[in-house]
Amino acid sequence: MRPGRGGRHGLAGSLLILGLVSCGGSPGEDEVIELKLGHVGAPGSLYDVTATEFARRVNDRLAGRATLTVYGASQLGGDEAMLQRLRLGTLDFSLPSTIMSSMVDAFGLFEMPYLVRDRAHMAQIEAAVVWPDLAPRAENAGFEILAVWENGFRHITNNQRPIHRPEDLAGIKLRTPRGIWRVKLFRALGANPTPMPFSEVFIALQTGVMDGQENPLTQVTSAKLHEVQDYLSLTAHVYSPSFVTTGVNAWQRRPDDVRTEVEAIAREMQVYVYETAARMDEELLSELEATRIQINETRPEAFRAASEGVYEEFAATVEGGRELVAKAVGAGS
Repeated sequence: MRPGRGGRHGLAGSLLILGLVSCGGSPGEDEVIELKLGHVGAPGSLYDVTATEFARRVNDRLAGRATLTVYGASQLGGDEAMLQRLRLGTLDFSLPSTIMSSMVDAFGLFEMPYLVRDRAHMAQIEAAVVWPDLAPRAENAGFEILAVWENGFRHITNNQRPIHRPEDLAGIKLRTPRGIWRVKLFRALGANPTPMPFSEVFIALQTGVMDGQENPLTQVTSAKLHEVQDYLSLTAHVYSPSFVTTGVNAWQRRPDDVRTEVEAIAREMQVYVYETAARMDEELLSELEATRIQINETRPEAFRAASEGVYEEFAATVEGGRELVAKAVGAGS
């Protein structure tokens, strides 16, 4: 069950005014409402495929009432820029993932290594943790989460050596998304992590500014990162959900019938997202096996042991962190 919408606070009055100006007030009953969704995924990525299907369903069911246009491949800026636009009301939706931990520290839960066992477990975590605990914190920061989708299980690519165990990461210049816990994780594992917008990763790898990066297979292949990387190590060290997110104030000014229908479609999309993600993982791994990149399995237990301190720091520094981890680990058991 999603939480109620009461008790929103913490946004400056000037921000509300900016949102009102940018949105131009509520549309008339006969006006077709134009909605925009931005994401960082390249064409063919899971983000691209699922956002396109979402728009198709919205445009079909709200025909004559609202239209949804998707802007992928960071056309509207990186994740951080799009989240600011959500707050201002100049963008309707985005699909943040790791960046949420930089906006609301409790979302660092999903930066904990090997926390999510599989997609069924993620669905249980959603019910036990996301809606009762994380969504209200996001609202206090100015964001409303409409649904939980997927970015995926993350793996490491690099140009130095196969990564079989944490020791193999020593000294590797590794691009990470912006998020303090991913940086802390890879420092603990011995790498030299550097946050960087996704749109800059290909060039950074191609020119040797970065040795490697970590992402789900769908992001690796759609951005053609495998063309500038020698090794793919199947670490699956973090599972990253994505969140269909809007700005609290701007979204509440949309007509009730539009909000109700869009929210219902966003939530029902999860089945499609998970099925598509699982299929793409299998297909893309098979495709990568036919390329020049060398693929290897890893020792997850060694990575878990080396990253235990990250859990302890999260539990000690994030309000309710220890309880969030316990609820997530125990979800569905």
